[in-house]
Amino acid sequence: MATDFRLKDQLPELTERLVQTYDQVGKIDHLDHCPLPKHAEVVAAIGDLQEVLFPGYRQREGLHRGNVTYYIGEVVDRLHDRLTQQIGRALRHEQHADCDDERDYEKLGQAATIEFLKKLPDLRAVLATDVEAAYVGDPACRGADEVIFCYPGLEAVTVYRLANLLYRMGVPFIPRMMTEWAHGRTGIDIHPGATIGDHFFIDHGTGVVIGETCQIGRHVKLYQGVTLGALSFATDENGDLVRDTKRHPTIEDNVVIYANATILGGNTVVGEGAVIGSSVWITRSVPPRTTVVLEKPGLRMRSEDAGVA
Repeated sequence: MATDFRLKDQLPELTERLVQTYDQVGKIDHLDHCPLPKHAEVVAAIGDLQEVLFPGYRQREGLHRGNVTYYIGEVVDRLHDRLTQQIGRALRHEQHADCDDERDYEKLGQAATIEFLKKLPDLRAVLATDVEAAYVGDPACRGADEVIFCYPGLEAVTVYRLANLLYRMGVPFIPRMMTEWAHGRTGIDIHPGATIGDHFFIDHGTGVVIGETCQIGRHVKLYQGVTLGALSFATDENGDLVRDTKRHPTIEDNVVIYANATILGGNTVVGEGAVIGSSVWITRSVPPRTTVVLEKPGLRMRSEDAGVA
């Protein structure tokens, strides 16, 4: 079916109407400002970071002790350049600075990038415990290779741990870009401000939500659909949300939380060794080594032939 080019005559008018809304509708455009961090560059940096954390699993095959130093050196050099620019842009945006600002934001971005890259060796040791937790915690798992290749929980936690480093360094904007990218890929939503200990495992993972001020201890296991969220949102005298308060629960060491459980509130503490059953709703603290389950529901079966059974 041929295009009717006469209809294209309407496009200049449509374009003009759309551009007029840029003056009429504020806050959802970024015109006449310095560039923001570039989404594609941040995503590319995540790929390179995964490559240096888990070498031989992703981009480059045939790595061995003889060539790995050279190859990883190339990736780290690329990360340096990429993150220096993107972090510099984020810092400038945070300060609401225009492009004529004389401060050297790229220099600040480089300093932050070097500090961040120095943390990666220690981060690898923590991620190794997460891989181990997945293998130990899932009888269907055949080994570390399967966890690294296949488990969305590990990917989400890896990106979270990277973003958390940047978040705690005070880098704006980019940590949230990273974790929301992982959220889109895995269905697991972890705010970069959350605090999570080692040996952390999210099994299956879809629908898990972990809020900004959540504190999670060591050897914790979550299943799909778990929400660690805020109970309510306090407001000030002007009706604005009160920020920078503890809004999300604390989960102590060796806790297991089963599918679709919801745990809410900044004062809620789930004690060490507790087991939280599926589909429960918790807004108050749970003592250590306590099992919380719903009462057994009644089951009704309806037969088309015999009515209600």
